[in-house]
Amino acid sequence: MKKMSLRTRVLTGAVTAAALGAGTFGAMSANASTPAAAPATTVKADIAHRDLQQSTHLTLDAATKAAQAALDAAKKENQRVAVSVVDRNGNTILTLRGDGSGPQAYESAEKKAYTAVSWNAPTSELAKRLAQAPNLKDIPGTLFLAGGAPVQVKGAPVAGIGVAGAPSGDLDEKFARAGVAALAQ
Repeated sequence: MKKMSLRTRVLTGAVTAAALGAGTFGAMSANASTPAAAPATTVKADIAHRDLQQSTHLTLDAATKAAQAALDAAKKENQRVAVSVVDRNGNTILTLRGDGSGPQAYESAEKKAYTAVSWNAPTSELAKRLAQAPNLKDIPGTLFLAGGAPVQVKGAPVAGIGVAGAPSGDLDEKFARAGVAALAQ
């Protein structure tokens, strides 16, 4: 076995002592009974009201009411669909999958709702725009097929309702509009 030089032994001892000291200090700090003081550099700032923006969102109850109305309208016509409601930011609030709806209906309904709220227009109208701007269909998360309707307050979009699974997009959109109409009651 090779003998370590004095310098190596001193360096090794110093590193070991530092590691043990840090561990002891950390254990003692973690067990301290008084909370640590806030750093002196904490800055509190009141943001001016002009720098804030408020937005309107549907409640879960309202989204449920709209989705159920769309599902009921489809059921009256013996259609098996899925209905999705998204908020202004395109986040799904809820999706209801009707009995017997196809496996593609769930995702298609969400994408139609997202597309309707993103452009504040029914997806049947947006599908017509593809002739002038075919690259629209390449935007992730969108589906330019009839069946999505925006929910508006004073002309501004606050949500989107998408329906998928009926044999035609016109029927899907008819049911989505029934969901929008239920919110006006």
